[in-house]
Amino acid sequence: MKAKEIREMTQKELNEQLSSIKEELFNLRFQQATGQLENPLRINEIKKDYARVKTILRQRELEAKEA
Repeated sequence: MKAKEIREMTQKELNEQLSSIKEELFNLRFQQATGQLENPLRINEIKKDYARVKTILRQRELEAKEA
């Protein structure tokens, strides 16, 4: 997911995206622990998406405080 795509989302969509990313990360970690993970690089991708969403949320929070 690109940062540009994330910035176009609404606050509600971002929160929903964040919860789905958390859930997917949990599932991937569970698969890794049980030895069923097919694509280990997917964990890194999901972590980066999580960080991007959190960063955009924080930027919006700071912008709201300034205004």
